[in-house]
Amino acid sequence: MENRIALIGIIVSDMSQTGKINTILSGYQQYILGRMGLPHQHHNGEELAIISIAIEAPGDVISSLSGKLGMLEGITSKVIYHTLKTH
Repeated sequence: MENRIALIGIIVSDMSQTGKINTILSGYQQYILGRMGLPHQHHNGEELAIISIAIEAPGDVISSLSGKLGMLEGITSKVIYHTLKTH
């Protein structure tokens, strides 16, 4: 299967899930190009984390990772895909 480049955006509204997120991501470390996490204290007092993951992997691997993250309570994840050109 052909590799794709993707950006996975994750919003964490339940900070108790961060350990589970890290465990899931470590299972895909061979595909992850980079990761950025930003803590955010909303003006209403809500504590959030905003995480972006750059990944290169087959489409089914990217979907699997995003699906596992999205099944966690208090987690939202979305994927933006780019298909690599073949020569």
